[in-house]
Amino acid sequence: MSDIIQLLPDHVANQIAAGEVVQRPASVVKELLENAIDAHATSIKLIVKDAGKTLIQVIDDGEGMSATDARLSFERHATSKIRTADDLFKLNTKGFRGEALASIAAIAHVELKTKQEEDEVGTSIIIEGSEVVEQEVVVTPKGTSIAVKNLFFNIPARRNFLKSNTVELRHIVDEFHRVALAHPNIAFAMYHNGSEVFMLPESNYRQRIVNIFGNKTNEKLVPVNEDTEVIKISGFVGKPEYAKKSRGEQFFFVNNRFIKSAYLNHAIASAFEGLLKDGAHASYFLNLEVNPQTIDINIHPTKTEIKFDDEHTLYAILRASVKHSLGQFNIAPVLDFDRDADLDTPYDYQNKGVKVPVIEVDKGFNPFQEERTASNTQTRSFKKEPAGSREGLYVGLESKGTKSQKDFSEVRYESDEKTASMFQNENEVEQQQSTYQLHNKYIISKIKSGMLLIDQHKAHQRILYEDFLQYITVKEAMSQQLLFPLQLHFSPQEIAIIKQVKEDLEHTGFMFDNITEDGLEITGVPVSVPESEVSIILEQLISDVENEVPDSNFSAADLLAKSMSKSLAIKTGQGLTMQEQEHLVNKLFACKEPSVSPTNKPTFITMNIDELDRKFL
Repeated sequence: MSDIIQLLPDHVANQIAAGEVVQRPASVVKELLENAIDAHATSIKLIVKDAGKTLIQVIDDGEGMSATDARLSFERHATSKIRTADDLFKLNTKGFRGEALASIAAIAHVELKTKQEEDEVGTSIIIEGSEVVEQEVVVTPKGTSIAVKNLFFNIPARRNFLKSNTVELRHIVDEFHRVALAHPNIAFAMYHNGSEVFMLPESNYRQRIVNIFGNKTNEKLVPVNEDTEVIKISGFVGKPEYAKKSRGEQFFFVNNRFIKSAYLNHAIASAFEGLLKDGAHASYFLNLEVNPQTIDINIHPTKTEIKFDDEHTLYAILRASVKHSLGQFNIAPVLDFDRDADLDTPYDYQNKGVKVPVIEVDKGFNPFQEERTASNTQTRSFKKEPAGSREGLYVGLESKGTKSQKDFSEVRYESDEKTASMFQNENEVEQQQSTYQLHNKYIISKIKSGMLLIDQHKAHQRILYEDFLQYITVKEAMSQQLLFPLQLHFSPQEIAIIKQVKEDLEHTGFMFDNITEDGLEITGVPVSVPESEVSIILEQLISDVENEVPDSNFSAADLLAKSMSKSLAIKTGQGLTMQEQEHLVNKLFACKEPSVSPTNKPTFITMNIDELDRKFL
């Protein structure tokens, strides 16, 4: 039998590696930005077209590369970051595997221009699908410019799996945020389809957060600082009253590298325990500095997961630090809410002896001296109580007389409460109660063949969904004016999303007066929407648009109707009166599609008499 094992060609091996390293355009953005940072750049520019599907270009003013290094950088496992295996445990750079550029070049058209400061001319390399098409000398400024065009051009199946431009751009912006937040000392700029998205000058950490998420973010931040032998923590957490339903503003950086850690996230949630509403998530922007030898970052292809030597200690320190900051800045409640400072013991009296209080008694005091009056009957009388004291309790009541006797004679006795007969007419029972609520979650209704079991939350979603869809289509929704306009603040990216769906929102009953870069003013809301729910609805809507729920095949109106119905539907655990239960059932079966919710989940199930009978066999 002939040999069947053979070495894979380099371009095939690179495409396989690209499957791990390059999942979407945002993966390319991450790798290129990190390479620019490792090159000690002070200014980095990101240019994107069609959400990265057509072009991703990163321009930096870093150290640049020689002609040999430029050619070698596209080879597999070629890196300048490590020399031996021991270097993996003392990394201070972003990349170290040497797979990024090789993987990217295997699935895209890549054009590289680079020049070192001491060189007069630079190098230009053009690669298509791992094949070097051209290499020549060019005039270019110091640093490196790398352009990745037509991503997945030779793997159509992977390209078909990409989401819409809206979703892919959101992932790119997320990666840009992670890199820009980790390095406030570097100036960043981002452009999409020729429009400026971000212009972030060199600044401190707090200012970088404000520049990304809007000016109003400044008042939401609480500083966190802790320096121990194990870990150094610095950064900010958001105040509890500004917590959001989404987890969009949660950032952990370990040695200036963004990571995801459910364990450390639980430490933050534990520190905020009792301060957040149900379903709300705290914001945090925290930098953790640890000894590189105590972590292993080589456990995941994207390097977003880290293994710590002693997670339990880090958990305890992080939780205590955040809790201390919340208490120090009067965010967390204290035990004594109305503490009287006069009751505190001064330091001067700390070592003094205790003095026994002296009780003084006036032996000549006579409480009856002023009230005694002279009279012919030689009897003792007292002063009349002033009105408003004891006699004030009896104002309006008649004194002795026949009235009280008459009232006493008309006292009625309560009769025993009448109970319904066990064999009461069945029609009367049906008139009294036709629906039942089970565990404040399900509504049970009687039908001829048996009974209906309705999920109140999903049923109400279907009702609201069809109502909102009709309002948007017919454009005749009722709006209620607000006495005081509602001021809401969002990040520039969230404002851009609201502008996209503004027209459809107005058709549902929302009225906008003024929209700025980081906020908006609402003067009217739909009749069925309480004012307190407006911010929750818009946050849910922004999240759904960013994640494109359910998918790109649905219209914006459908997406808006689904998002609003999800936010406003009655929740599980909410008690309903008899009239509300009946109204919900009637409205559900008046819908065009009552059997499923907007997300295609069943709204009710039926159980006939035969099924119930079989349960008792």
